[in-house]
Amino acid sequence: MKSLSRLMLATAFAGVLFACKKNSDNNSTAPMSNADAATQSDDQTRVSNESNAAFDDVTTAMSEQATVTGSSEVSTPSVRYGVATMGVDTVKSSICDAIVTIDTSSATRTLTINYTGKGCGFNRKRTGTVTISIPAGVRWRDKGAQVTVTFNLTITRLTDSKSIKLTGSHLYTNVTGGNVVSLTPSSQPIVHTVTSDNMAITFDNGTQRTWHVARQRTYTNLNGFAVALSGTHTDGATSGISEWGTNRFGNNFTTVINQPLTVQAGCGWQLTSGQFTLNNAAGSTSITFGLDVNGNATGCPVAGTTYYFKLAYTSNQNKTYTFILPY
Repeated sequence: MKSLSRLMLATAFAGVLFACKKNSDNNSTAPMSNADAATQSDDQTRVSNESNAAFDDVTTAMSEQATVTGSSEVSTPSVRYGVATMGVDTVKSSICDAIVTIDTSSATRTLTINYTGKGCGFNRKRTGTVTISIPAGVRWRDKGAQVTVTFNLTITRLTDSKSIKLTGSHLYTNVTGGNVVSLTPSSQPIVHTVTSDNMAITFDNGTQRTWHVARQRTYTNLNGFAVALSGTHTDGATSGISEWGTNRFGNNFTTVINQPLTVQAGCGWQLTSGQFTLNNAAGSTSITFGLDVNGNATGCPVAGTTYYFKLAYTSNQNKTYTFILPY
């Protein structure tokens, strides 16, 4: 499960969102400046990436605990930050930059991921908590099991010291049942869903926004471990929506995953395929992953090669811009 914490870092490029200038109805079609477009692109990238990385940690924390999953792993009674706490134990975890505690003193058990600010070799540090509330009688490995995941998490990028803060609660569901760490090539896929109507984001300039989330996470172990992300929300004739809301400039957007975004262990935990579309009043942006330098689909990279993505933007005036860039 240690590798799960790396899993969604590969989706860091899955957030290039073309936006538009704010007006009173939040649906301006005026083009955005390059600087504002870059800012919106960065926002979408980080929120999507970091929230998914946190859910990798949630899956790791629950999969490692017998009291939650019924697995063979056991908790190790200890103290919390050096102070004995009644009913609260520090438990084993392979999450690099966090201490995990479990509280079984009430009917609703809680697992709390306490982030320490350790960088773990990535270009960010995380502080704050992600808390998993598990009702009495619920075991995460059971089909249909549901827990509530509450964010109070700040992520600071080390290169420029810019931070975002994620707060709010999510409903996390084990749709099929099963424990991810037990997946084998003969296992059926394990499907989890994440839904939220109140994931609040505080951006580096103090702007606050609330986004909706509707994602499906499908785990397989066929030719190696893999996770595929898809959207589950439908709005009118549009399906496959994974996120929607307003950006920091106050403009509406939707993110549609057209082809599952797939990360594979056998390919160095890289994003090897998938496509999504980002829509707003100014136009539509399609991004396709897992390509070579010429824009053709490719397999796992070998030494000295790099994956590329193709970005195709079409404005509402039918102007088209296409780029092929490495990631």
